[in-house]
Amino acid sequence: MSRRPQDVVVVGGGVVGAACALALADAGLSVTLVEGREPAAWQPQQPDLRVYAFAPDNAQLLAALGVWPAVTAARACAYRRMRVWDAAGGDELRFDADTLGREQLGWIVENDLLVDRLWAALPAAGVQLCCPARVEALEQDANGVRLRLDDGRRLEASLAIAADGAESTLRRLAGLEVSRHDYAQRGVVAYVDTEKNNEATAWQRFLVTGPLAVLPISAQRSSIVWTLPEAEAERVLALDEAAFGRELSHAFAGRLGAMTLASKRAAFPLRRQLATGYVAGRVLALGDAAHVVHPLAGQGVNLGLRDVAALRTMVLAAQQRRQDWMSPHRLQRWARERRSENTVAAYSFDAINTVFSNDEMHLTLARGRALGCAGKLPPLVSMFWKRAAGL
Repeated sequence: MSRRPQDVVVVGGGVVGAACALALADAGLSVTLVEGREPAAWQPQQPDLRVYAFAPDNAQLLAALGVWPAVTAARACAYRRMRVWDAAGGDELRFDADTLGREQLGWIVENDLLVDRLWAALPAAGVQLCCPARVEALEQDANGVRLRLDDGRRLEASLAIAADGAESTLRRLAGLEVSRHDYAQRGVVAYVDTEKNNEATAWQRFLVTGPLAVLPISAQRSSIVWTLPEAEAERVLALDEAAFGRELSHAFAGRLGAMTLASKRAAFPLRRQLATGYVAGRVLALGDAAHVVHPLAGQGVNLGLRDVAALRTMVLAAQQRRQDWMSPHRLQRWARERRSENTVAAYSFDAINTVFSNDEMHLTLARGRALGCAGKLPPLVSMFWKRAAGL
């Protein structure tokens, strides 16, 4: 059976895909969301290990969609300071909300909570759901797309959006190629309790093995993302809890005192993956389907939601002018702008990781000093933060 033709079919119901479906429905378009499995309900007693340093511009997007108040009412830890320093020496790079004239710099939010609240808003927005279902085949022409799902359903739409992650099936079916670079690193994630108050601060220490981020969840609980070479990641995952806590505390230079595990541990492989194009006819790719970046700056989901915000802005502007928002030149302009920003970000994070995850003597001597010098220039600090905050 076929559903009636839609304006848009969004494939992928994670944070970016669900936000995209909601944003386009909010703009008055008819939208169907296809997802392989229904997300589990958020469980406050079982916090998700996958957390994001959520930027102010994306909080504004979710607020405009009516979702952000439900997120903050559940659990979102505002952070007011950032401290970045190099284990090899030198001064800190500091960001403070008071100095920058903000109430907070951002929020630490769980992936499962965001997905839960976004999905809760979909029915009232009029988004049609095909779940559980996966795309098996794609046909398209100048007028639209036709998708065949694995449950036998067929969907027709003017546009299909690939938001189904780094291994996107729809992106592959549309013929959009990607370039990949494996960092040979893994991100070890867990929750830890700290002896000292984390001061509502997002901390990052650069080590020769990779950066260690410690993100506040409550006064003395934090989420860690510990970037390590693959063999070293395997080793620390195999440590008992006490030994893991000791090594983690040492890696963080005892900044928050003793650190003890407060959850299970997990690790994920790190890579850079960039689509060579974001549009193929009537198929558009965004989020992880278009770009995967190193997590050291916490910008992965933020970049994906900026893809959504830019698309929503384009649709609303075209509607206001009574023009066709799906015209090829508009889609290509959106793609050029987003691909440019995302590519610059990806290679910038790549360069930072290369420079700081390095024990070459000249780089070691220079990088800590460079961080300290940058921290002493308020206009530069403000520029860095505004870039990360999307403002």
